[in-house]
Amino acid sequence: MNLLEKLTDSGIVAVVRGSKPETIIEIARALKKGGVSALEITVETPKAMSIIEKAAAELEEEGIIVGAGTVLDAETARAAMLSGAKFIFSPSFNPETIKMTKRYGAVSIPGAMTPTEILNAYEHGADMVKVFPANVVGPAFFKTVKGPLPHIPLMATGGIDLDNAADYIEAGAEGLGVGSTLVPLLHKVTDHDKEKIAARAAAFVKIVAETKKMKCAYS
Repeated sequence: MNLLEKLTDSGIVAVVRGSKPETIIEIARALKKGGVSALEITVETPKAMSIIEKAAAELEEEGIIVGAGTVLDAETARAAMLSGAKFIFSPSFNPETIKMTKRYGAVSIPGAMTPTEILNAYEHGADMVKVFPANVVGPAFFKTVKGPLPHIPLMATGGIDLDNAADYIEAGAEGLGVGSTLVPLLHKVTDHDKEKIAARAAAFVKIVAETKKMKCAYS
C-alpha cells in the first residue's frame, strides 16, 4: 500500500485546527482508535511546525500519517515536510507548491473548485485534488465532474458531517476531509473528549466503508 492509499484507506482525513503540542498526541490517538489514521495539521495554527514535528516523530510508528494543511506556498510546504509532514493540503492550486511537494516525495493534494482547476492541478502532478469548499458545490458536482474526469481522484472538504458524508462518497469522492465536526477546537483534552472523538471517527469510517461497499455491489 503506497502513501496515497494509506492516506485514503479509511476515506477520512481529520483536519485539526488550533491544536497545541500538548494536545495533538492525545487527539491523534483518539482518532486512530476510531479508525482514522490520517491527520492534517493546519499551518496557520500557532507553532504549527513544532506540532507537526512532535506528532510525526511520536506517531509514525503507531501507523498515524501526519501532514500539513492550509499550505499556500512552496516555502511553507518545504518547511512542513522538513518537520515531518508526509502530505501537503492546500485550499487552492499553486503549481510551485505541487512541484516542491513532489520534489520531497510527499503526497500533494491542492484545492480546486472548477473542472479547469481540477485538471490543471492534476496535470501539474497532484496526487489527488481537494474540492473546496465542497459544501458550496454539493455532491452533485462530484458526480457531474467524474463524468469527463473519471481518472482524477477527488476529496471533498468543507462542510462535511455525518449527515452528508455518504452523499459525497456515493457521488464519486474518494475521500473526505473532516474538520470541526470530527475534532472541535480544544484547549485541553479530557477523557470524555477522547471518547467523543473516537466515536465520531468510527461513525465517519463506518459510513464511508458501507457506502463504498454499496457502490461496489451496484457497479
